[in-house]
Amino acid sequence: MWPASDQTQELLSVARRGDADAVNRLLERHREALRRMIDMRLDRRIRQRVDASDVVQEVLVDAHRRMNDYLSNPAMPFHLWLRQMAQDRLIDAHRRHRDAARRSLDREQPLAIAGTDDRSTIELAAQIWDRELTPAAAATVRELQQRFAEAVEKLDEQDREVVLMRHFEQLSNGEVAETLGLTAPAASMRYLRAMRRLRELLDAEGGDASGPGASS
Repeated sequence: MWPASDQTQELLSVARRGDADAVNRLLERHREALRRMIDMRLDRRIRQRVDASDVVQEVLVDAHRRMNDYLSNPAMPFHLWLRQMAQDRLIDAHRRHRDAARRSLDREQPLAIAGTDDRSTIELAAQIWDRELTPAAAATVRELQQRFAEAVEKLDEQDREVVLMRHFEQLSNGEVAETLGLTAPAASMRYLRAMRRLRELLDAEGGDASGPGASS
């Protein structure tokens, strides 16, 4: 999901030499990835008040303002730096609208992946269910996405976040560990736990719908 790191590094090198255009190009090429990252986490109950594109723009403006500090001391990869600012903006947005929505939106953030044409959703669902995407399955792709999204939303906050990071943002285990402040083994264990729980939820849903215990 995030732009190729080699091209990012090239632009960072040019930006360090004072090229303002390189900074603008660097931020612009991360705009779409930021929008997707934010859109997946923006609570549906506040979408009438907060637009993902507006949050993206706020992040980019903030990043432009703080760019010199980052260039002089890049403590983390550029895309992780951007997503950290985006995460902070999301928390602020949910807190600001918590009273209007009458619930704590900064801790419970339903996904916005159902009903989209994100191929990663389908591929991950197929992987978990141990089945291939046949032409018949492809014909019901939206139903599959909906079922998968509902199962992901049932995960607890930590498990849900690691699934989003690994599969929808396509972050490596090392990047997840750095972002969450974990060791690599701990991040790996958290991911395995989340996937195991997700499989259990999907298996239970399938059993309720058509398994041996389903009522006739």
